[in-house]
Parts: sequence; structure tokens; C-alpha cells
Amino acid sequence: QAVAGATSDIPIIGTAITDFAESGLVDDNDAPGVNLTGTSDMNPVADQMDLLQQLLPDAKTVGLLFCTAEANSEIQIQMAEEELDKLGIAHERFTVSSSNEIQQVVESMVGQVDVIYTPTDNTIAAGMTTVAMVANENKLPTICGEVGMVENGGLASISINYEELGYRAGEMAVEILTEGADPAEMPIGTMGSDECDLVYNQETADEIGVDVSMLADEGGTDVSA
Repeated sequence: QAVAGATSDIPIIGTAITDFAESGLVDDNDAPGVNLTGTSDMNPVADQMDLLQQLLPDAKTVGLLFCTAEANSEIQIQMAEEELDKLGIAHERFTVSSSNEIQQVVESMVGQVDVIYTPTDNTIAAGMTTVAMVANENKLPTICGEVGMVENGGLASISINYEELGYRAGEMAVEILTEGADPAEMPIGTMGSDECDLVYNQETADEIGVDVSMLADEGGTDVSA
């Protein structure tokens, strides 16, 4: 947002931004209308909720963990709430305003929810080891927004491939630099759910007592250390 406000002439390519339009960066994701475009890491939230139900069919209440300072997280949480309503699963928001609050908030979830869902939230991702420390000790599964959070102790995710996402942003930059493409006319790039990666952490699954063998059977990748 700071860069977009600094120039209306120099082309800008963004990546790993959940919703360019909702964040006020472009007029429309299909037709940016400004000197900015890029690739979105919008999560396959519906698929992640299906994964949650598949792994944890007895879960009655989902705790939605995110940072209130991140607009992209709010968008994903609203999507998760809509999907959980469709599935008939109760949900409750648990929020932090900084990383200093993560441990206390996760501790408050113990006994109140059956599973945690956290989207691609920068604050939670940075503090994922703290989330996992508390959650796993209390046998509380965590379905995550992306693979890095699973590597750091979460249970599972259907994750955007960030390496591929960055590569596609690079291709857009090449089109602008070598072919004269106009970012104002370049739709925001997205990844379909069929392009995302099914990942799980076997060490976490063993620690909390959740059977993830079905994910291995479906071609999922164990990202535990």
C-alpha cells in the first residue's frame, strides 16, 4: 500500500497478497485499472474446511485464530465461517493484536474448541511454534493456511505453492519489461485448488493422536522435520 501510494507510473508487481481489490490496491482483481498487478495467495478455504471435517469428523467447534491487524486474514476468516456454517460446525473467533498475545490466546482456546483453524496470517505464521507448543501439548489439532505453518507444528493444510506463486509473478514482470504489457489490464493471477499441495505433519499427528494415514493415501506430503 505504501509503494502503491508512492507512484502511479512505475509498474508494481505484488505477490502473496490475498485479495488485491479488498486491500484497496486495485479497482478490480480482473481488471486492476492501475499500475499494479500480481499474484494472489487466496487460500482454498472451502477445501481446507473439508479437510478439517475429513480428519476430525467429531469436531463440534472450531476456533478461528488470527491477527486483527491483517485485513487479508479477516477476508479468509469470513470465508471459513461461511463454509463452517454450511457444514453445520460451530465456530468462534480468537484474535491477537501482536505476537506477544499468541500464547495466552491459544491457552484460552483449550477446552473451548475441538480444533484450531488459522489462515495465512503473517503474525500467527511467525509465532506458529508457540501455537503448536500449546495446542499439541493439549491434543488440540491445528488446520493451517499454508505449508510453513504445518512444518512448524501444525497438523495439516491444503497449501498454496509459494515458489510457484512467486515464479508466476516473475513471469508477469517479464511480460511488462519485455513485451510492454500494461499492469492495469493484467488480471490478478490465482492458483486453483487442484494446483495446491496437500501437506501434513506426521510428528504432530503422532503427538496429538490423530490418524492422518488417509492423507498419505491421497498423495499428501509429510513435512515434519
